[in-house]
Amino acid sequence: MQTREALGRSHGGFSTKIHLRCEGNGLPITFLLMVGECHEAVVFERLMEQGVVKRAGAGRPRLRPKRVSGDKAYSSGKIRRYLRRRGIRITIPRKANERHRGQFDKALYRQRNRVERCFNRPKQYRRIATRYEKQADNYLAMLTIASILLWL
Repeated sequence: MQTREALGRSHGGFSTKIHLRCEGNGLPITFLLMVGECHEAVVFERLMEQGVVKRAGAGRPRLRPKRVSGDKAYSSGKIRRYLRRRGIRITIPRKANERHRGQFDKALYRQRNRVERCFNRPKQYRRIATRYEKQADNYLAMLTIASILLWL
């Protein structure tokens, strides 16, 4: 699905969609580039299989997080089944047209602003915000450099 330029149509116009996974403090762990019209459920599993989270004490880094927070775009049965099978807790609001309603912790969902801030921080670099790079590999390299600078 990922093309050489990773450009496609979406509601915002002709663009690239950045799928980002960040840790609890709002620093990026890994990201994927997809064409603009690609849905979140298509790349969610690949995104979750990449990157590790350092443990507080000694031991190997964790591949799986304890909890996943996301917006309504990530509210699909496929994503929820994937997370439940792996024992990962879910903080994703349900869409209005979904049948099943469950408990939802609004206090935990408010902490998702860290993810939104993590999206905005790399976009402070003009090269990323305006997508100067035509090739997806070059754009991904610029995102990697920006993420490294955020970690330093």
